[in-house]
Amino acid sequence: MSTTSTRAPALSRGRGAALWLGGLGLLVVVGLLMWALSAVTGAGAWPAYAVWSERGNPLRWLMWVVGDSNEAQFYKSSIGAVGLTAGVLVATVLLRARRRAAGFPIAYGTGLIGPILGASWLSLVLANVAWQWTIDAAFPWQPTFVTFVSVPTAIVLIYGKGWRTVLTAAVLGAVLTTPIAILVVDFVCTPLALPAIVGNVTGMWGGGLIAFALCRALPWMRLPEPAPDDPEGGPRPPEGDFRTPQWVVRRALADFTEPQFYGNEWTSLGLIAGTILEFCLNPTSPMYGSGSLPAVLMAQFIATVLGVLLYRRQWEAAGFYPTFIPIVSVAPALVLTFGPSPLVIVVAGVLGALIAPPLGAWLSRALPSDFHPYIAYVGAMTISVAVLVPLLKLVPGFTPVS
Repeated sequence: MSTTSTRAPALSRGRGAALWLGGLGLLVVVGLLMWALSAVTGAGAWPAYAVWSERGNPLRWLMWVVGDSNEAQFYKSSIGAVGLTAGVLVATVLLRARRRAAGFPIAYGTGLIGPILGASWLSLVLANVAWQWTIDAAFPWQPTFVTFVSVPTAIVLIYGKGWRTVLTAAVLGAVLTTPIAILVVDFVCTPLALPAIVGNVTGMWGGGLIAFALCRALPWMRLPEPAPDDPEGGPRPPEGDFRTPQWVVRRALADFTEPQFYGNEWTSLGLIAGTILEFCLNPTSPMYGSGSLPAVLMAQFIATVLGVLLYRRQWEAAGFYPTFIPIVSVAPALVLTFGPSPLVIVVAGVLGALIAPPLGAWLSRALPSDFHPYIAYVGAMTISVAVLVPLLKLVPGFTPVS
């Protein structure tokens, strides 16, 4: 994530209008697709969530663990995980071949995708082995996924490759983020009728603060020396033009896998396509069997498209801006809390785009350089959802679904 900052010159009115029309065009296409998807009844060709989330069967356990890889987006889809993995492979191969079709460089062009995958998947398995015993009749769901999109990858990005880093990152993620999230979900969110995401992301930022503080004290954890600038040193495709509708569409799409620290169009396409396929096979499988995938996807696209358009100059100036935040927080949380009505979908997308990215960017300025800024971004998720849900309960038309 770039930290450089320059002032981007203003767009002409014509080019600015073209960007907004491009974003609007994407939303129209997505809206039509989601309208069609909402009519799907499914063929029952895939197990329903209520079936495959039961304990006691190795295959079901595997489906749960694999589905954890995309639960940050609220999808909880095992086929979506297959699509996500396929997207990672495509993006990595194209990046190493220095093809323009690689899109946004996966894992920010760091070349650390191997250690990232190793640390995040190892930590996910450890977390499920260590904490699935907390899933019972009283708590039929627990946030075992949180380590996959937090501490392990963040530590690798800050401290670099090496088996010590990978193992340390995996263990810290499993022993810190997951239990914190479980405790907050069970004993804070549930009694206060707050969405579980408030507890999930509290585990991410709470565990992250502790983990990076511990890394400072661990003798084998050493920050890598800054590499000299070398335009030929990394497999980076040419950067796109920030001022085209194509960039807006690509950036909005790439935001969908920013929570996994991939930030790439291919990984997002694979994730979304796989999840939609699972929904078509059985609408009661992904997204906890709620059937709300079309509404949530629509709210997520509204949030990211509007965010990219509003904060495009910040993207151009700094090379990164957390426009992805509402995709995995405000947008899905409001839809699942208040139901999939058009009013809720639009408000969820718009409020998420307006509030969450600038809050995350502001919080990130307070972090030390050896603490990954994801801590601030998930902190913004906590604040946004914890504030918006109680406030919207006071507004006519926003009644929590049972």
